[in-house]
Parts: sequence; C-alpha cells; structure tokens
Amino acid sequence: MQTNWKIGSLFGIPLFLDPLWFVILGLATLNFGVAYQEWGNAIAWSAGIVMALLLFASVLLHELGHSLVARSQGIKVNSITLFLFGGIAAIEEESKTPAQAFQVAIAGPSVSIILFFLLRLLASVLPDTNPVTMMVGDLARINLVVALFNMIPGLPLDGGQVLKAALWQVTGNRFQAVHWAARAGQILGYGAIAFGFIIDFVTKELVLGLWIALLGWFAVRNASTYDNVTTLQESLLKVVAADAMTRDYRVVDADQTLRSFADLYLLETAPLQVYFAASDGRYRGLVSMDDLRLIERSQWETQTVHNIARPLTEIPHVAESTSLAEVINKLENQHLPWITVLSPAGAVAGVIDRGDIVSALAQKLNLRITDAEIKRIKQEGSYPPGLQLGSIAKSTEN
Repeated sequence: MQTNWKIGSLFGIPLFLDPLWFVILGLATLNFGVAYQEWGNAIAWSAGIVMALLLFASVLLHELGHSLVARSQGIKVNSITLFLFGGIAAIEEESKTPAQAFQVAIAGPSVSIILFFLLRLLASVLPDTNPVTMMVGDLARINLVVALFNMIPGLPLDGGQVLKAALWQVTGNRFQAVHWAARAGQILGYGAIAFGFIIDFVTKELVLGLWIALLGWFAVRNASTYDNVTTLQESLLKVVAADAMTRDYRVVDADQTLRSFADLYLLETAPLQVYFAASDGRYRGLVSMDDLRLIERSQWETQTVHNIARPLTEIPHVAESTSLAEVINKLENQHLPWITVLSPAGAVAGVIDRGDIVSALAQKLNLRITDAEIKRIKQEGSYPPGLQLGSIAKSTEN
C-alpha cells in the first residue's frame, strides 16, 4: 500500500511527499539539465536539480496560498502533499460563502503571479550573461504557466473552484455549482486525453502526448470524485434519521429487579447491547451495563431497573427528522458507537449506528456494499476506507 512520507511542516501544516513525486522530480531535472548543456555537464545537471527543486518550491507556495487563506476563514488544513501532478492542499471544509470560496480558490494562482513578477524583476537586474539570470527567468515563466494552467475553468483545477464560486453566487446552490464545475472538468479532461493521443499520432511526440493524456485522466478522475462526494453530501442532508434507524434494541420491564434483569438478559448466548426500560406504557430510560456494575450485587435483589435507567432526555439522542449529516457529526463529535432516535412524542423510535447509516446510503445511492461489510462496520464502529463519512458530513455543516 502506497504511503506518503512526511517531510516536515510549514506554518503548522504537515508537508508530505507522494513516492511518485520522485518520478516527476527526475523528469524535471532531466528536462532542465538537457536545456542547460551549453554550460557544461557539471553546471547543467547541478542547475537542473536546483531548478526542479525550485519548481516544487513554487508549487508548495502556490498550495500554501490556498491553505493560509482557508485557515484565515477558520477552516482546518490537514496537510499539503507534493505528488506526480504538482501539489494538493487537503482542506477539511468548504468555505461558508461564495465570496470566501473564491478567495481560497484564487489565492494559489495569485501567489504564482506574484512570484512571476518578483522573479522577472530579479532577472532584470541580474547580468544577462549570468546562468542564474536564465534560471530565474525560466522559473518566472514556469510560475506564470502554473497560474494560467490552474485557471482553466474545470474542477479539480483552481479555475474550476473559481467557476464553482461564481455559479454558487449566481444560483445560490453550492451543490449544483460543484456538479456543473465538475462536469466542466470532466469535459476538459476527456478533451485533454483525446488531444494527447492526437499529438502522439500526428507529431510522434510520445512523451508530451502521454503527459497531456495523463493530465486529462487526472482531471477526469478528480472531477468525478468531486461530483460523487457532492452527491453524497446532498444525500446526507436529505436522508433523515427515520430512514436509517433500526429497532435493534430490547425493551425491558422497568419494575423488575436488577437480579431478574441480569438473569433474563445478561446470560443470553448473544445478549443485545441496547436496552430501554419501560413501565405503564412509558419509556423510563436507557439501561446501561456500566451503571448496573456500579451497584453492589447485594442490592440487586431490592433495586429495580428503573433505579439505574437514564432518562431519555439525558442521553445522546436525535429526532426522527434529523439529517444523517447531523447524526454522523454527533456520533463523531461525542465519540458514540450509536445514538437513540426519539419520536415527536419523546418515545424511542429506533437506534442508529454507523452500519445503519452506510446501509441506508447504499440503498439510496446503489452503492455496492455487502452485508458482511455492514456487519463489520457495526462491530468495529468505523467507516470503509473509501467512504469517510465523518469528514464528508463535517463539510456539510455550513
């Protein structure tokens, strides 16, 4: 399994390297080293590796621009990763308004444009015959290309984020804006793939054509990911607790003694984990095994289940109309294995755990999730690696 390597942090943001980053580092070094051969092998290849590293330093600053603006909006930035196609900042949440989303999106290209002008200014004051002057000039042009390339209007590029912010402002619907910007990214990506193959066929520039096609594939894949995650976010807001809850609990007599309760239920071959106490047609509360163990066994004969039942209003609960996004956020924020669903009358309507949530989403979105996987989720209390609902639900809080 491929693992990114942590190389440090910048402004408190962890920095990672994808192993494939070394591939593009080598290719960039080769490109610059060949271009600078007029300076002699030793200087050319030394300049090549320096330029390759400066290229990625520029990419890092570009991503840092996005990250610092996001952090200024109170959004957590989990990491910045350099990989085969450049860099990516893992920003945990969406901005709260279209204007703020635009600020985050434009920050990266703005940094690249600023670097372009600063490097051009530096090149203008250096001697024309100095190799450093040529390197600075090349780095300036590279930053300009990075800025212009990233402004192509389709996700996952920065231009796609700008387009999303504009559509969000016009339509008032962030989800629709993402769908349209993702569709633009898919169209552009497929166009790049086709263009790459055309270059291969017409000009025989196999490396260039393949690289353009790979960029197109990357765009299509990531635009599709944006689209799918947005569909999932919409579902988390539309599907409510009543649609996902189950009745995997047992109602016990609140007036029975603790001894009777223990004998009837705790010695079962496969005891249920959730018990609610009721008497006279009313729920009295949740029966916790931890609370039972706090009672001396000598008192089990005299105390009743009612004595240890926690009132429903005092335990973690949600209403039947609560969205799954809010249910997930409550489970994650309070580190709960499951949560009680209450009816409008204040009675127990059901319970929900992570397996129930995944099962409900699988049915709504036709996800291929087996019963065995649902069972594992219920037992382990963790979502599948490719379905991190905790972070996805958190991003809907805005």
